[in-house]
Amino acid sequence: MSKLLIIDDDPDVLMAARLLLKRHFGHVDIEKNPERIPFLVTNTQYDAILLDMNFQRDVSSGREGFLWLDRILDIDPQAAVVLITAYGDVEMAVRAIKVGAKDFVLKPWENEKLLATLEATIQSRQNNINAKSSPSKAGSPASPQSANPSIIGTSPAMRQVFETIERVAETDANVLILGENGTGKDLIARALHERSHRKAKPYVSVDLGALSETLFESELFGHVKGAFTDAREDRAGRFEEAQGGTIFLDEIGNITLPQQARLLTVLQQRQVTRLGSNKPKAIDVRLVCATNAPIYERVADRSFRQDLLYRINTIELRLPPLRERPEDIGPLAEHFLKIYRKQYNRKVNSLSPALLRLLQQYSWPGNVRELQHALERAVILAQGTALEPTDFHFGAAGFPASNGHQPPHRDTLQLEDMEKRAIQQAMQKHHGNITDVARELGLSRQALYRRLEKYGM
Repeated sequence: MSKLLIIDDDPDVLMAARLLLKRHFGHVDIEKNPERIPFLVTNTQYDAILLDMNFQRDVSSGREGFLWLDRILDIDPQAAVVLITAYGDVEMAVRAIKVGAKDFVLKPWENEKLLATLEATIQSRQNNINAKSSPSKAGSPASPQSANPSIIGTSPAMRQVFETIERVAETDANVLILGENGTGKDLIARALHERSHRKAKPYVSVDLGALSETLFESELFGHVKGAFTDAREDRAGRFEEAQGGTIFLDEIGNITLPQQARLLTVLQQRQVTRLGSNKPKAIDVRLVCATNAPIYERVADRSFRQDLLYRINTIELRLPPLRERPEDIGPLAEHFLKIYRKQYNRKVNSLSPALLRLLQQYSWPGNVRELQHALERAVILAQGTALEPTDFHFGAAGFPASNGHQPPHRDTLQLEDMEKRAIQQAMQKHHGNITDVARELGLSRQALYRRLEKYGM
């Protein structure tokens, strides 16, 4: 049964699409608020996403549609996005296909055309997935690294992480993963699930930083019809969806004290009560949490409950920042090079020795995620068969002052360069904690995320 997501701020369009498509595809989610896209795409693997190009706050420009397309593809590069567009925006839709959309349909759509487009898109996506998947070797136990190929590292610090995963994965102990932004906490959480006895059950990931105060209880614990204005039907929360499996709560260090109290009650009683109901439901889940916040400092200043910390960190797993494991930078760079040279059909096939030295000198304030984006950009723009230092753009803030090394490009007074340096310096100062960095720069979290994506950090 295929899973579809439809995003449009016109409720009539949403209902018409859902009535049509539910008969043919079974599982259809609808959403009128595009701000919930990251949460939905992170936590559900959709076979196709139907995305409106224009929202009421952005009528006719299509710019917001492009931004949300970028966000979707950043979260899930294999997402199959079909755009909904007006006749006058066909040229814009064609441009969107060049940057990652799979197809588009015109408003008002013809039912047969819409169905045919979605069926072809879903089939194409499945063919790509099948072509990229390779059978695992039977009979040999997978290491944490092979369980998720993106977890790469032979440094002593990463070997210790892998050993910890081996020891605790098959238990039901709660795990708290600590580490700066971009160190791969979500990959470690998934590796824990894939090596546990719960691996055949659901793995549900929740970005708590993306939940507003009003959505927190509804998304985590569910609601019943009529519990609030938009509650048109009963809905299970993320804890219920993870029944028997693993729930991963990311950014737990940044939730408010009332949210902490509500979560603690659920964890202590091991049952949830949907919003608007008084009937508790027992839950059986393995809890994995993560934060890039200085959690013990937050306990000391009483912005994070000590009893909740005790509850979630039976096992504590610290991920080292990339600057503390320079021997892993080369293998990671090679890994991303192979991915993107194939994805973009480029001839570049190696890293020059000079570039490798430079990559190891740079301190990577955005950690592995910054390295990944830097490699992707370099592969796209490279003209030779080997990547060179000139194919990269480093900010001065990423170079240790003590080594005397100057970045390959001089500092300028260009606004974008100054903004990027300010973000890099704030990321280093706050050890990659998004909430603290956003507060320091006077930005919202989402505005900061957009800039991180823009600069490949």
